[in-house]
Amino acid sequence: MLERFKVPKADQVRVPESSLRETVAAIFEKMGVTAGDSAIGADVLVTADLRGVETHGVSNMLRAYVKLYGNGAMNPRPDWKIVRESPATATIDADGGLALILGPKAMRIAIDKAGSVGIGAVTMYNAGHSGPIGHHAMLAAEEDMIGIVMTSAGAKIVPTFGAEARFGTNPIAIAAPARNEAPFLFDAATSTIAGNKLRLAERVGAKLLPRWIADLDGVPNEEETPVPVRKDFHLLPMGGTREQGSHKGYGFGMMAEIMASVLSGAVPAMLGGRGSQHYFSAYDINAFTDLDEFKDTMDRTLYTLKTTRPAPGHDRVLVAGQAEAEVEEVRRADGIPLHPEVVQWLRDTCSELDVACLI
Repeated sequence: MLERFKVPKADQVRVPESSLRETVAAIFEKMGVTAGDSAIGADVLVTADLRGVETHGVSNMLRAYVKLYGNGAMNPRPDWKIVRESPATATIDADGGLALILGPKAMRIAIDKAGSVGIGAVTMYNAGHSGPIGHHAMLAAEEDMIGIVMTSAGAKIVPTFGAEARFGTNPIAIAAPARNEAPFLFDAATSTIAGNKLRLAERVGAKLLPRWIADLDGVPNEEETPVPVRKDFHLLPMGGTREQGSHKGYGFGMMAEIMASVLSGAVPAMLGGRGSQHYFSAYDINAFTDLDEFKDTMDRTLYTLKTTRPAPGHDRVLVAGQAEAEVEEVRRADGIPLHPEVVQWLRDTCSELDVACLI
């Protein structure tokens, strides 16, 4: 994550992982979520913060979920069910449940199917926010499989040359195991900037870079700017402008729309659809090639990338998932750095809900 989005060191409040996990689970339970599902939700959020993915961790997302449960927009105890199934596939009606919690369950189904027939793919509709989709993809990597996850939700992004929002930030994630190197994990929105980073920018007072957003006529900003009022701008596809490759971000966004929304039988947001739709797939490596050879080749590939001679002004070349693995090691030992405003919100929320706060 770019430095401009991080909590300044002078403002950081270090919180032990176990304390944060227990507090978050208790808040979920107070919102009507079962104890088991609360533990899943807390695990996904806290793991995101452990890995430095604050955009989708406790600091950024828990308050949104509390609000959604509180106003009845999300179902804390969904009667989710598989509505269509084959040996390799399944479609899930989430019954208004958060994909943050149902996502790991869907990926487990995909993993089980991949273990039986080589590939497993699960779509999910009528769901809520999925949290960090890289977390769900990593569940497959932990089982020596490749995991791919996509999400479509809402309409915040204009297509290239467009002046009306048609897509969500539609993230795509892929995770693959290695032997000695950290697993490869790529998880990114298909927009220039993830929507949740806007909240981080507001919290720390960071400005948005040129061609990250556009005005309501679809004209990209050409100067750094504070985060505008939400109704006064659009987000742009990855690339920002056609000259910088926004057609690629536009295409990736459409790919997620097809795989997560249309394939699940749902209607895209641009056609009036509501809620979030998701796609989870697992590939059993042994069904394609020798697992040991795959992991050895991944090690050599990742090491070659990491030892690439850096360009002037840079210390090293990183691979996707490396920085997060390094951050996780530090934060497990030293605690998770939260912004004081987040800590205060947690304490206030625990007080309002009559929940023991360990923060």
